[in-house]
Amino acid sequence: MAKKGIHPVYKPATITCACGSVVDTYSTRGAFTVDICSSCHPFYTGKQKFVDAAGRIERFQKKYAAGQAAKAKAGDPGKPSPTS
Repeated sequence: MAKKGIHPVYKPATITCACGSVVDTYSTRGAFTVDICSSCHPFYTGKQKFVDAAGRIERFQKKYAAGQAAKAKAGDPGKPSPTS
């Protein structure tokens, strides 16, 4: 049996997400807000957003696309194998 007086008091709580989703549950904290929930998290929704403010992905693709095209055009066999 549980001892009296040592367990926290659970009270109804409302958890509100920044996206507007509301979950009613019980907690020792009461009502509180969260930044992200299962309704708006990319893992659960399947909608992943790439934040690329500086254009790093495009620069990378542009830089290495030129190298790959030149290599294919020249027919470069790649690195020579080391000899013993």
